Amino acid sequence: MLEVSVYNTSGEKIETLKVDEASFGGEVNISLLKQAIVAYHANRRQGTAKSKTRAEVEGSTKKLFRQKGTGNARRGNIRTNVMRGGGNAFGKRPRDHRKGLPRSMRRAALNSALLAKMLGDDLMVIDGLKADEPKTGPVAKVFENLKINRSCLLTLAEHDRNLYLSARNLPDITVCTAGDLNAFDVATRQKMVVTREAMDAILARETERA
Repeated sequence: MLEVSVYNTSGEKIETLKVDEASFGGEVNISLLKQAIVAYHANRRQGTAKSKTRAEVEGSTKKLFRQKGTGNARRGNIRTNVMRGGGNAFGKRPRDHRKGLPRSMRRAALNSALLAKMLGDDLMVIDGLKADEPKTGPVAKVFENLKINRSCLLTLAEHDRNLYLSARNLPDITVCTAGDLNAFDVATRQKMVVTREAMDAILARETERA
C-alpha cells in the first residue's frame, strides 16, 4: 500500500491516505507512458507547414544558357533549387501527424503517470482548498505554504470558476478537473496537487475499473 500525504491550506500534514498500487496497474509501464507522451505531442502539431517547390515559385521556364560551350556549369531554369529564389527540392507539405492511441492504452498510461507521481512523492492531496472570489493572492499563498516552486498540475473534482481564475495566472501552474486528466499533463509537470474531493473521485473510478 502506498501512503499519500494530505495537507491543509497552511501546508501542514494532517493525515495519510492509503492507496493500493494494484488499482493503478501495480507498476509504472515506462514504454507505454513514453508512447502516450509521443502520441499527445504528435496530436498537438498543426501540420500546416508548407514551402514552395520549383513548380510553384515564379520565374521563367527557359533554360538560362545553352548546355555546352560557355564554360559554366549546366543550368536549367531559374526555378531550380540550387538558385537563389528557387523552389525547395523537398518542400514541406501539409500533413496529419496524429497518432492513434486506444482508450484502454490511454487509461493505462494515465495510471502509470499517476503511480509514478505517488512513488516519487510528487503527488500531494490538499484539503479545504476554496476560493470565494477570483483572487490570485490567496491561492499563491497556499502553493507557497506547500513549498511548490516548480511546474505543477492542480486537479479539481469539478470545474470551479473562482479557483480556475485564481490559479491560472500563476506561472507554471496548470488547472484541470479529475475527469480531464491525461498522461501527458501528469507526466510533464514536476508536481501534482489534488484536492481531497478530486482524489476521492480518482480512487473511486480506479476501484470500479479494477
